[in-house]
Amino acid sequence: MPKLKPHSGQTCPEAFQVALDALDVIGRWEWDAATDGIRSDAFVALLFGLDPEQAEEGAPLAAYIDGIHADDRERVLALIRRSGREGSTYLTEYRVISVDGRTRWVLARGRFIGDHAGRPLSGSGILVDITQMRMSEGTFNEVEVCSGQATLDRAADHAIAAQEAIVELQDPKLKAHADALLMELGRRLAQQEVQDRRKRMN
Repeated sequence: MPKLKPHSGQTCPEAFQVALDALDVIGRWEWDAATDGIRSDAFVALLFGLDPEQAEEGAPLAAYIDGIHADDRERVLALIRRSGREGSTYLTEYRVISVDGRTRWVLARGRFIGDHAGRPLSGSGILVDITQMRMSEGTFNEVEVCSGQATLDRAADHAIAAQEAIVELQDPKLKAHADALLMELGRRLAQQEVQDRRKRMN
């Protein structure tokens, strides 16, 4: 997804809405414990109502927390803290207030790496906008922590690592392929979550 530049100090909500409505979009983020900053792509920044340029350089964790819907914030923070202590992968859904002022649903999949004492050192993950799917279903999935790593989760981990390396190469063609792979993995994760939810409901 091309970088959306702020216009007169504001990001154009119409452009963001068109991008979201046109396709399923996936975004990625990285957290560094030393700076307590999160670097994310433009899509994630806009989902949380942040300036994409600031997010690319590293925005404070508190800024992202503020973007989580008030009704979901404590639940998501508790999940992330537990996942950080255990160094485990998590998969959950929650609402954010995006740059256009709308409430959107995201499927979040992340992982933390900790030191020998269990303190988190870094984290990374992906977000998929699943607003349309949630609105059509009208269901809510409780928090889950994925302690084991399924094949799809491992593939997502490797794809994120590959994309990080490819970004350093500054090869636009390779980056487009890596982005496409992450996009498809995000869709598959969302589909898998829907299937798992339906099984639990039956």
